[in-house]
Amino acid sequence: MATPQPSNVRPIDDWGKLLDRKIAVVSGGGDGIGGAISRLFAEHGAIVEIAEIDPERAASAQRDIRASGGVAVAEAVDVTDHDAVERFAARVLADHGRVDVLVNNVGDYRPLVRFPQSSPESWKAMYDINLQHVFSMTHAFIGSMMEHRSGSIVNVHSVEGMRGYPGDPVYGAMKAAVAHFTTCLAASHGRNGIRVNGIGPDLTQTPQVDYISGNEDFEHLWPSWAPVGRLGWPEDQARVALFLASDMSGFVTGHNVPVDGGTKAGGGWFFSPTAGRFVNRPTGL
Repeated sequence: MATPQPSNVRPIDDWGKLLDRKIAVVSGGGDGIGGAISRLFAEHGAIVEIAEIDPERAASAQRDIRASGGVAVAEAVDVTDHDAVERFAARVLADHGRVDVLVNNVGDYRPLVRFPQSSPESWKAMYDINLQHVFSMTHAFIGSMMEHRSGSIVNVHSVEGMRGYPGDPVYGAMKAAVAHFTTCLAASHGRNGIRVNGIGPDLTQTPQVDYISGNEDFEHLWPSWAPVGRLGWPEDQARVALFLASDMSGFVTGHNVPVDGGTKAGGGWFFSPTAGRFVNRPTGL
């Protein structure tokens, strides 16, 4: 006899707001990809707790979400500071009693230091911003998820953790570590009701990475730069995060999804003898 469907499997036209009354924490949720995730989660009924290092971005994100009818609290938090993360988590859990969704979104390729010129100090900086904070945030909230036997964790890393990245092997290694941490944590905690998945962005316009300025004369080359033929936007990443955070992906865990317009599948980086470096948007090698 076939196993009956779980009672929480609903018809696709009955989903409505995908995160209705869910408590969602988003690190770096004030702008860029994190900001798009915060806004979309709020649109889908989540109560969004934003950890954002920049107080002005935090206040702006909170104001915009509330003006749109959503619910959000944004707090200035440096997520590379483990003690600050612990204080933030204690406040969130005291206010809500639980966390349903955690999005570890913070990361940065800067300062970009080529490996021969790098140092223990630059390696530590890459570790703090791209990997250590994922450990800290996850550690701070996973206990509550285990207690309630429910939760979804979405780690936003980079497509550079899923392919060879010649620009900075240390950065690539940190992103690869986040991707594998995602897989390992999913295998470890699925039986506790916790799903863990990752997103690997590429070619996405954000305040951190500007793909428009200086490339105005090459817009016609997007079909060769990305198989989907266009630039990506933070909302492209947010939609995938929403799917992974919600019950729509209730049978999905341990996966890292390249949200890259197809660049991982299509090749990625090319060495330009003219430029003397690797490029991911060739304008003439």
